[in-house]
Amino acid sequence: MTSSSNAATGYIAGRYRIDDYGVGGFRFADMSHRGSILALPSGIRAITLENVKDIDAALIDLALAEPAGLDLLIIGSGAQLTPISSMHKNKLKVAGVGCETMATGAAVRTYNLLTDEGRRAGALLIAVA
Repeated sequence: MTSSSNAATGYIAGRYRIDDYGVGGFRFADMSHRGSILALPSGIRAITLENVKDIDAALIDLALAEPAGLDLLIIGSGAQLTPISSMHKNKLKVAGVGCETMATGAAVRTYNLLTDEGRRAGALLIAVA
């Protein structure tokens, strides 16, 4: 899949907890968004991603470009735990960023906890029904 298919399609600046998820989207910052998101300390981006296997290098690069830096990127892989490719995991490791993959629900809870603690964490969250 080409990088343009996973490009960020919208952006809201600022660090936000994810208030809810499901029904194909997420609630945050007093808003509702249908589709997947990339949540970083600098803001939340809408991404066009439906399957963890479609994560591409451009999306990993977008996370790594976080101005505040990242210590950890959490991957919410949808309803089921599906690991990301070893190539992407290695790219994050070389950049000094840890990576944990889990089902989206667990990823949201973990991201919120780390956000509450002020940690430099991001989350790539695939929407679930």
